[in-house]
Amino acid sequence: MGIVNLTPDSFSSDGLGSNLASALAHARQQIEAGADILDIGAESSRPGAMPTPEDEELRRLLPLLEKISDWGVPISVDTYKPAVMRAALAAGASMINDIAGLRYPGALEAVQGADCAVCLMHMQGEPGSMQQAPEYRDVVAEVGGYLSERLALCRQGGVAAERIVLDPGFGFGKTLAHNLALFQALPELGAAGYPLLVGVSRKTMLGAITGRPVEQRLSASVAAAMLAAQKGAKILRVHDVAATVDALKVQAAIEQGECDV
Repeated sequence: MGIVNLTPDSFSSDGLGSNLASALAHARQQIEAGADILDIGAESSRPGAMPTPEDEELRRLLPLLEKISDWGVPISVDTYKPAVMRAALAAGASMINDIAGLRYPGALEAVQGADCAVCLMHMQGEPGSMQQAPEYRDVVAEVGGYLSERLALCRQGGVAAERIVLDPGFGFGKTLAHNLALFQALPELGAAGYPLLVGVSRKTMLGAITGRPVEQRLSASVAAAMLAAQKGAKILRVHDVAATVDALKVQAAIEQGECDV
């Protein structure tokens, strides 16, 4: 899953804002680099971020989505707002990637009648304050329990099982210790059979481990993506698609003892 940030304040310094030409070029580059899915976000969810007004989010999102919806690649839209979900689906989005796990009123209803995929993510708190003092008694049990609860509500609401993806929400209200515990528990979190999405690309946890600033976290991001795949992740949300694809090709060839070239 290649990231396309339509925000002016992305934590990873790759925000494209409302520059449609740059956004189109970046989206095309992500596909050519090997992305199977594009994930478009028009509101920053970095730690400390403030909410973006709905009309502004749509102003950033829709021009790009309308241009690329016929490219033949699934388009995921990263939003928690029901009105944005409905507009994105009408414009051709294939997936709703909701950091709030469809908790907001009207969110479940926005996806019920569609045939889109839905990613349910765990987040403790809200982006503006989530990293101030995250605390859990048992982070794996609590995150797993939350995802099971949201999953059950979706199923009861008529969302078919094959449409659902789960995301532990690395960095969303978690310390480094919490993130590492969740990483170790990926096989457990995926045991129910629902695909897991993992997004740790360039994140603070990698900076804490390596001591490197965000612009120097490529190697760490690729290593984390490979380890996530080994632990069962089915979707890897990344900034650096080409490097990640190359690493996964090497991993697969070595594990299988052959290479499809």
